[in-house]
Amino acid sequence: MKKNNRKWIASISKPLLFVTGLVLTGLIFQKSFAQTTPWVAPKDADNVKNPLAGNTAVLAEAKTLYVANCGPCHGDKGKGDGAASQGLNPRPADHTSEKVQSQTDGAIFWKLSEGRAPMPAYKKVFNDQQRWELVNYIRTLSKSKKK
Repeated sequence: MKKNNRKWIASISKPLLFVTGLVLTGLIFQKSFAQTTPWVAPKDADNVKNPLAGNTAVLAEAKTLYVANCGPCHGDKGKGDGAASQGLNPRPADHTSEKVQSQTDGAIFWKLSEGRAPMPAYKKVFNDQQRWELVNYIRTLSKSKKK
């Protein structure tokens, strides 16, 4: 290696290590923050009305979306016990629980849309209608709680 290249590498190595450290610290803080703070949708999400409320015709498609995309973590019955749930922190929500079922449709829609580590944001994966269908499907899971 040429002498000039070594000087250049030496001149950027400390700042590069510093920036890398900051990025990693930020990622660790973000992950630990997400794990220790309650996940609450903004108040304005509570005012968003579900345009598909009560529409049972969408449930078959919604179940297919749910099982394929939510089931690996939340489980096919929504209890938060999917095959991928074991290594996740925080653990996936139990969609059959009172904690989830007591949220407004708008809050659930917002959470589906925005995501929070380790759950991905679905606003670019599913269109609005599909996300509302998932909200409707999640509502049906409370009925399977007594098994």
